[in-house]
Amino acid sequence: MPSRDSLDPVEQFKLERLERIRSYRERTELKSTAERFMTQAMLSKYSYNFSWLGRPIIQFPQDICAMQEIIWKVRPDLIIETGVAHGGSLIFYASMLELVGQGKVVGIDVDIRAHNRREITSHPMNGRISMIEGSSISPEVLRQVRDHARQAERVLVCLDSNHTHDHVLQELRTYGPLVTPQSYMVAFDTIIESMPEEFSADRPWSVGDNVCTAVREFLAGDASFAVDEDIDAKLLLSVAKG
Repeated sequence: MPSRDSLDPVEQFKLERLERIRSYRERTELKSTAERFMTQAMLSKYSYNFSWLGRPIIQFPQDICAMQEIIWKVRPDLIIETGVAHGGSLIFYASMLELVGQGKVVGIDVDIRAHNRREITSHPMNGRISMIEGSSISPEVLRQVRDHARQAERVLVCLDSNHTHDHVLQELRTYGPLVTPQSYMVAFDTIIESMPEEFSADRPWSVGDNVCTAVREFLAGDASFAVDEDIDAKLLLSVAKG
């Protein structure tokens, strides 16, 4: 490895940043402070406060920034998102692909509500967006998704729909083969596993039955995927740890 002093200033900055990020893995007080904030922020619905180009995105700013970095790095032809909600993430992904200069977004949801569909289809970024209504693991939806994937060279997948263990595990196993080498499959809301049980009291998922437990089982049986430890270390604040 070249010495630090021999590096171009741009590369030197990148190296310094990487070393700092990796040092965070051992910073127990820093990590515990971040975890305490995340618990309070999640209980306070902090992530509901933000929009992207006018649409509610329901994500933490740190996760939005991480996805921006991933998209710019991977430059996918296709981004598949399960779980549409208000459409903010679809708009965000489409706007990033607009900057990249290529690509489409496919959003899947079991219930795309009329007012959300109206806002998404009337948005300036809608030209890069397709929506499919139905369960993300149903044969008909999967057939349509695979049709899109066959036309793409680089595919990135974001899972953010039903957060129960069984559903997410089936998504991981079904959508994993669509992800192209050197790309990502991001499973949102692994944080459920470390939240107080009352956080999920009105949901079908809970501690012990959620995205995190599904990801652990999936990774144990699929060596083609691995956790990006550097993203985990640098964000500190994230709903998608691991």
